[in-house]
Amino acid sequence: MTDFFAPCPRGLETVLFNDLVEMGAQKVRATEGGVHFSGDWPLCYRVNLENRVASRVLWRVKETYYRTEQDIYKAVFDLQWQRWFNVTHTIRVNTTAIRCALKSLEFITLLVKDAVCDRFRAHCDERPSVDTLTPDVRIHVFIEDEKLMLYLDTSGDPLFKRGVRQNTNIAPIRENLAAGILRLSGWAPGTPLLDPMCGSGTFLLEAVQMSLNIQPGIARRFAFEKLLNFDKPVWQAMKDAAIAAQLPPKPLEIYGSDMYGDAMKTAWRNLHDAGLSDCVELNQANVLEISAPADHGILVANLPYGERMGELDELAELYPKLGDALKRKFGGWTAYLFTADKAILKLMRLSPSKRTPLFNGAIECRLLEYKMVSGSNRPGK
Repeated sequence: MTDFFAPCPRGLETVLFNDLVEMGAQKVRATEGGVHFSGDWPLCYRVNLENRVASRVLWRVKETYYRTEQDIYKAVFDLQWQRWFNVTHTIRVNTTAIRCALKSLEFITLLVKDAVCDRFRAHCDERPSVDTLTPDVRIHVFIEDEKLMLYLDTSGDPLFKRGVRQNTNIAPIRENLAAGILRLSGWAPGTPLLDPMCGSGTFLLEAVQMSLNIQPGIARRFAFEKLLNFDKPVWQAMKDAAIAAQLPPKPLEIYGSDMYGDAMKTAWRNLHDAGLSDCVELNQANVLEISAPADHGILVANLPYGERMGELDELAELYPKLGDALKRKFGGWTAYLFTADKAILKLMRLSPSKRTPLFNGAIECRLLEYKMVSGSNRPGK
């Protein structure tokens, strides 16, 4: 058994926990910002390939306690890094700390880098080069009080980089957060889905991939492919099986709209480049003027921030109108509105049936659920 940690957007830990249990992970334990688990390497490959909400999969190579900077250097130097990757691979060290007594995280980062390089010098009289932009191997250092944890990143680029969405607008939502919001909404393939403020189409892309059983990591590479323990035949068989399980593109009950033409062009371009443009119905329209495309379904929207719609008074004018539009036109639907603006709770003139705290990076947000009762101007209780 190997120990791993999968970070995720805060608020999605339970979703990720359940996913990992379903995948057969052992010793699954959620913590703020991620989930610890144990398993074999094929499980690590599978989580990277298939999981839609994790940000990375980190392999824990050391957990110990320290008192001084020299303790950290020794803990890192004592590890057999040359057994895990080649000296020709470039490296990068990232350091995160909570309640760390040491003065400089930058110095700890340099210390860890030096210890890894010194270990290679002692082994083969060479040292790996540092590449902070596109490293082959990422080493993550996490310090909490006097505990030191060292990880090797098996993902490389963050897992929300699917290799699909190439074009973005202002303030796009990350793919794994969008996928988590769809999961929290209870949406499932076959249920009508509408994003009336679709921007670059992130919710739409995630929903189409779920509907067609396209795994989120199928179009990209991973850092575990460069590790010395990489089992290429196992990985190739896993990818082949994933591709064989995909469904062919077809029109789906997934709808997107936006009032801005540039946004619609970006969403269409992303869907087209992924070969999925025929799956979604796109229309340029104001959210206040559209009608429900079916008699029931899920409406999901990443509400605009101030810089996208103008000043806050414009948003204050939008919210009550949006509430009225939902009441009049979306009976039988459930709306999920994602926002960082707490003023919406008063200005929407609707009472949310559920409020789920989520974080978009460091920004605290809420996912608000509004159940619209068919034939009534009042939200469901």
